[in-house]
Amino acid sequence: MLRSLTDFIAEIAGGGRETAFAENDYRLAAAALLVHVVTIDGVIGSDEMGKLRRLLGYRFSLSEGDAETLLEAAIARDAEAVDLYAFTSVLNRALDEEGRKRIVEMMFEVAYADGGLTEFEDNLVWRAAELLNVTSRDRVQIRKNVRDASEGGDAD
Repeated sequence: MLRSLTDFIAEIAGGGRETAFAENDYRLAAAALLVHVVTIDGVIGSDEMGKLRRLLGYRFSLSEGDAETLLEAAIARDAEAVDLYAFTSVLNRALDEEGRKRIVEMMFEVAYADGGLTEFEDNLVWRAAELLNVTSRDRVQIRKNVRDASEGGDAD
């Protein structure tokens, strides 16, 4: 159903569903994980989506239009995915340890964008971090840092 919606939107906008982001592009894999975080608790808030859009643009040095294209492609990829491995395997091949930690950090940033972390979001980040070979110690420290920053009113 989500794929039909994205196809419909692309058709109205005058373009096809094809994007500049290949399926093995680490940015698409990361964005799809972030979309999964936003949607996992069943509540898709404007705060989380706004944070997601800003993170994609900032972290991947994308224009607003390219960030939106990436987001649309990520929504479609997330809807097609059966597990997290499809995304984490791409990220493991493309990123070093610090890059994988940044992905976990981005996941927490999106999760905390609405003011709190649900157990669904925390569990999802835990599972993704395990697949990304980010240690439990690092994940807990990243979560604490992001939580502290979000409680301090840090917008981005």
